[in-house]
Amino acid sequence: MLSQLSLFIALLVVACGVAGAQSTKGTFALTNARIQTVTNGVIERGVLVIRDGKIAAIGPDVSAPADATTIDCNGLTLYPGMIDAGTQLGLIEIGSLPETRDNHELGQIAPQMRALTAINPNSVSIPVTRVSGVTTVLTVPNGGLFPGTAALINLNGYTPEQMSVSGWQAVAMNFPSTGRRGWWDDRPEEEVEKEARKARERLDDVWKSALLYAKIDSARRANPDPKRLPEYLPEMDALLPAATRRAPLLIEVNAARDIDSAIAWVKQNNVLAIFTGVDEGWRVADKLAAANIPCIVGPVLSIPNRPSDRYDRAYGNAGLLRAAGVKVALRTNDEANVRNLPFHAGFAAAYGMGREEALRAVTIVPAEIFGVSNQLGSLEVGKQATLFAADGDPFEPATNIRHLFIDGYQIPMTSRHTELHKEFLNRQPGLKE
Repeated sequence: MLSQLSLFIALLVVACGVAGAQSTKGTFALTNARIQTVTNGVIERGVLVIRDGKIAAIGPDVSAPADATTIDCNGLTLYPGMIDAGTQLGLIEIGSLPETRDNHELGQIAPQMRALTAINPNSVSIPVTRVSGVTTVLTVPNGGLFPGTAALINLNGYTPEQMSVSGWQAVAMNFPSTGRRGWWDDRPEEEVEKEARKARERLDDVWKSALLYAKIDSARRANPDPKRLPEYLPEMDALLPAATRRAPLLIEVNAARDIDSAIAWVKQNNVLAIFTGVDEGWRVADKLAAANIPCIVGPVLSIPNRPSDRYDRAYGNAGLLRAAGVKVALRTNDEANVRNLPFHAGFAAAYGMGREEALRAVTIVPAEIFGVSNQLGSLEVGKQATLFAADGDPFEPATNIRHLFIDGYQIPMTSRHTELHKEFLNRQPGLKE
């Protein structure tokens, strides 16, 4: 009974969170704005025109169309929407309620479990996230060797399909770890090494099966015969894009020696890889740069992997990797606090990455890594109108986001947090004394 009551309360919170103003689409002219294009410098005072969901015009000499809704952005700066390159947003609503978690499937091999199918477009965390300037996220299943297939989504839409960015998806993989799971892990060293070997053997077996399945599939397509159909294996079918290099493999790997092993495994198997996590990437930054493997780093707001490391190693990891020549994007690896991505980027900027590179690491760089830089990541004519207007530096806590657009839709600046703020700011006497 208590579980049912908790679920009812959770659903009620969701319902309350999504009620209110709707997004609207139309033609807009954002005038008198400072425009941070990311890829083509800064326009100190200009106009950006949105039409049919795209950026139709941008520049200092652009005029507002007669049919446009004009928004005066005097004193504001326009930025492309920020991209969090690794979250569980939309897959988890309340961490303590199993009924609201859909990020972890049973079993070690489940690449066919697609995040896009499980995403809750009505998640209370989505409006909370986007009003902070984070407009696009990669949402990733976790747990197991192959936990599922991640999806790139914009944070607006009534269905997962409407939210999907060009249907971009990629299989996630947890590279076998040779270290301990944490300070609580008191297994004997022999057991740790034995389990690591078994996990690596299992990975190699699964990948060999995936490559064989790909050969069979290729032969079937070359010589189709309805009487000789191969056995359909959903796990292997989901691995096909990665096995044939049509899509990257998202490889979660963190310890330095595991990163070394993962680099060798990628090279040996000719895998199109994106490394995620990469906590100790700074220790092997030169090897990652030489391997030309892009890295999604984070969370930045974290503690060091080892007690002997400097307190700021997690803050400086992204900057050290970037200085070595690695293509770096940032992630929060969170679900409820994805809204804090700007502060992860701010810490990375302050601890060696620099503001310009940190801004790129949450805009154009993840767009390039995911192959959608023709749509997202910068303010250019022809790209999606996914952007926001801020009254200051978006990495600073005092900054407010004033206007927000996702794929051409003007998004209401409301969320569960803003509604609660208004409620308690102007509260009336409730219970009798």
